[in-house]
Amino acid sequence: MIYLDNAASTQIHDDVFESMIPYMREQYGNPSSIHRRGRYARKAVELARKQIASLVNANSSEILLTSGGTESNNMALFGATINSPHSHIITSSIEHDAILEPCRILEDAGFDVTYLPVDRFGTVDISKLESSISEKTKLVSIMYANNEVGTIEPIFEIAKICREKNILFHSDAVQAVGKISLDVKKIPIDMLSISSHKLNGPKGVGALYIRKGTLLSPVIYGGGQERGLRSGTENVAGIVGFGKACDIARETIHHNLQNMKNLRDYMVTKITSEIPHTSLNGHPENRLPNNAHMTFLGVNGEDLIIKLDEYDIHASTGSACSVHTQKASHVLKSMGFSHEQITGSLRLTLGIFNDMKQVDEVVCVLKKVVAELRAVSPFREKYSFAENA
Repeated sequence: MIYLDNAASTQIHDDVFESMIPYMREQYGNPSSIHRRGRYARKAVELARKQIASLVNANSSEILLTSGGTESNNMALFGATINSPHSHIITSSIEHDAILEPCRILEDAGFDVTYLPVDRFGTVDISKLESSISEKTKLVSIMYANNEVGTIEPIFEIAKICREKNILFHSDAVQAVGKISLDVKKIPIDMLSISSHKLNGPKGVGALYIRKGTLLSPVIYGGGQERGLRSGTENVAGIVGFGKACDIARETIHHNLQNMKNLRDYMVTKITSEIPHTSLNGHPENRLPNNAHMTFLGVNGEDLIIKLDEYDIHASTGSACSVHTQKASHVLKSMGFSHEQITGSLRLTLGIFNDMKQVDEVVCVLKKVVAELRAVSPFREKYSFAENA
């Protein structure tokens, strides 16, 4: 099996799994209990909070534990605006649905939302951001790196503009944290979303970095956990695993970054040189090191995924979270792609367990299945697929 869908979810690291076991078997106390097992669980949660904070160079008191990236994004958007009715929010047209859907709900509630356009590489237009800011602007939310095409946005410049205008800035960094070095002390960012299962940790746990002094209102009420901002009994085993995954990512990030970049570049070069009518999507340089989003003209991406799956190779066309809606990629639409380019897209995302031998096998299989699909493609004459098969 070759797994190349690491943008959707990653394999849990063995050390992460081992760290979680005691908190599912012996140390099952509630962190809010004052007896010994409760105190042991609380200590484990606070250690994990420090490990998560360390990965982005934050203080542990600035880390709010959540159930994942979606909740972190919702907390940032609703928590920052709930007491500012009819204010203005700025986001981008290529955000994850965990940002776009809350923004639509806020629009229905009377908020004004601006969706910034992007260029053909998926990069937000800074000048459009500056011209969109008004006296009513309360919050800007721009993703750190796009989950489909891997383009890294000009976060420092955006954060600087927001700081100068005294506007809250949030970034969905779910795809970036653990893949590239990220330091919240060097970037004037107010809130940042993180998800455990994107960096070899367990599913169902995440975090929202909230810079000290940033005021948010709770969106989940109850027993007052997480400083009253996010009530609910903590998922201790998941949090412990998340912390361990962050620790491993922090210690290995420079090696993993270079290794994944080398594999990615090698794979892209082989695909574009050995399979005609293919191209890399997203920014050619400012992109995540593990992301190769490709277009294979004349091929339906979903058919390609099914054929690859027959060879036990797992990939995707884009966000796993939008599969249920069965809609064309809003990211590629915003980048100006044609219907043919969108339907022929394939996202290959590497992880820490992939190697060169696997990449060679994937390219070999891709050549075979793309040729098979193009042989019956309605575009075969347009692109002379038969001659290139």
